[in-house]
Amino acid sequence: MSGKMIGVDVGGTFTDIFVLDESDGTARVGKVPTSRPDQSTGFLQGITEAVADIGSVGVVVHGTTAGTNALLERKGARTGVICTQGLRDVLEMRRRDRPRTWGLRGDFEPVVDRRNRLEVPERTLADGTIRTPVDLESVRTAARQLQDQGCVAVAVLFANAYANPANEAAAVAALREIWPNEHVSASSEILPEIREYERFSTTALNAYLQPEVSGYLGRLGAALDKGGFGGEFMIVQSNGGVMDVDTACRFPIRTALSGPAAGVIAAGYIAWSAGFDNVITGDMGGTSFDVSLIAEGRSMLAPQTSIDFGMVVRTPMIEITTIGAGGGSIAWVDKGGLLNIGPESAGSDPGPVAYGLGNDRPTVTDANVVLGRIDPENPIGGKLARLDVDAAARAIDLHVGQPLGLDTLAAAEAILRVANSRMAGALRLVSIERGFDPKKFAFMPFGGGGALHAGAMLAEVGIARAIVPRYPGVTSALGCVIADMRQDFVQTLNAMLDGLDTDMLGTVMQDHHDRGMAMLKAAGTRFEAREATFALDMAYIGQTHTVSVPIPVSVTEGKVQPPTQAQIAAAFDTVYRDTFGRLLPGGVRRILNLRSAVTGKRPKFDLATLAPTVTDPARPKSTRKVHFGTDWHETAIYDRLTLPIGTVITGPAILEQPDTTVLIEPGLVGRVDPLGNVIIETGPEAGA
Repeated sequence: MSGKMIGVDVGGTFTDIFVLDESDGTARVGKVPTSRPDQSTGFLQGITEAVADIGSVGVVVHGTTAGTNALLERKGARTGVICTQGLRDVLEMRRRDRPRTWGLRGDFEPVVDRRNRLEVPERTLADGTIRTPVDLESVRTAARQLQDQGCVAVAVLFANAYANPANEAAAVAALREIWPNEHVSASSEILPEIREYERFSTTALNAYLQPEVSGYLGRLGAALDKGGFGGEFMIVQSNGGVMDVDTACRFPIRTALSGPAAGVIAAGYIAWSAGFDNVITGDMGGTSFDVSLIAEGRSMLAPQTSIDFGMVVRTPMIEITTIGAGGGSIAWVDKGGLLNIGPESAGSDPGPVAYGLGNDRPTVTDANVVLGRIDPENPIGGKLARLDVDAAARAIDLHVGQPLGLDTLAAAEAILRVANSRMAGALRLVSIERGFDPKKFAFMPFGGGGALHAGAMLAEVGIARAIVPRYPGVTSALGCVIADMRQDFVQTLNAMLDGLDTDMLGTVMQDHHDRGMAMLKAAGTRFEAREATFALDMAYIGQTHTVSVPIPVSVTEGKVQPPTQAQIAAAFDTVYRDTFGRLLPGGVRRILNLRSAVTGKRPKFDLATLAPTVTDPARPKSTRKVHFGTDWHETAIYDRLTLPIGTVITGPAILEQPDTTVLIEPGLVGRVDPLGNVIIETGPEAGA
């Protein structure tokens, strides 16, 4: 192996860079402020600062929030919809839900304005029968009208297109002949799955993002080419896999949670390598705190999510809970005298008050600075010479201390207690409330600020230990480098198990397998293995909610052998009994959807290559006073990256490195494991 691999994660505050030199296994990290409004500037700046010669780079993998931000900020393209007569308002009606559960009113504007949603004559029935062939002249007329109204992207949303895509395919073919760009999305291509609103919403949002995301990726690709880059450029998907740029431009909705997903993938690999299969991850950046759970080495995949109210995206994605409790989250006291954290964030510009760039409202980072937990002389990111501790203290006094009658230190501690409480609530949500005992899990904090709050999470949630990875501030960027290539497919079958046409099932499975393998081949990258997995969404007839049933499938020389009815029945009974504790005697089993995943296993590098090689005993480089609870403690400060394997450090202590600060609170012990991770546990005997 030779050449360099670069992972780039663009967050709300910082753009993180992880460079792996495959020739010798060495790694470098970088961190630059995220550029606004065009994130590509910071992306390229980070790469050029990390690598002198872009031509020496073989692979660049990017975890992006461009699509997520465009949805949250509603900065996608002006989009048109061409739909079946009578279905113009599906996007607006949704599931007849409301933004506020108990409110009688709630405003919601779909991303597609009503005047840009046009109907055409056509009708396909639920069994796939075409009752009314599509009127192609009406489609062409609607397309011209949408262009005249300024639409630069269009989505075709026909009733029951999942059962028979013929009408939709004919309309799309006609559209693509006259539409001035490639931004044409079809529901049967994006999501051939039953449930009208989810299919319409996902496809419309895909169209809404296409110009923004494809333009962004196009600018990145062009700039990389100009710099002499001739390798592979790939994008992280929300499911934790990667895809090539062409696929990302056609299906930008698959990037909805790209960056956070990369962090979870990295955390799972790091934890598995360190001997831990059960992990709760906590990615604390400048804007948010993203939490996910990995049980028995497997990330939780959700079939759909809501990016914001009414913006439903149905595509497989790693299940991530996000709250507004990042380092830049603003602390404020409401009219009732309660202290709140976020969701508003100072971001990277102007950033926390201590940055001195114009913000005057205190943040979580400001509280950590005032309490001595962050070294004001060495802020991460490399763009500031020094943090302004006095300005941070004044802001805390004005906005928190005075309203609550607290002195500066008590107010700063209060900010951290509220922030920690909110973060602990997110950890309980993904563990206790879903039936998992947090005592059986390790907590892996990463992101720029996560390792400052590890001890608080152990105390508040009851987790046994924390694992701080070698480079926590750039874990998501590391995840970009190690993520596998993956393509997901879905097809509604809507059939009873009794009497199932297994030949038909085999035909659909073979189609998914062949299309996925073709995508892997077209990517031109090297894989250690290729695999296809299949699952059925099943339920008893009359039930609304399904269970996901993995089915046994053998693939020989590219030929998929579908399971028998008996094998499917046995698999369903096992999953249903494990889920609900019983079966329904006499119940009729129903198959709703087939879900397939084709994965190319990319080579993984040995994390031991990142481990420290020094053998000299660990010695603190300095000490400083750090505030814990009600007192100042003289605290040893270590250079974390020079701590040898096996080092045991008793808190209070601070471990500093370029991308983050690790806090070991009083009563906790940190131990450097063979991979260079720091394992934080309670009690003086924990390191034994």
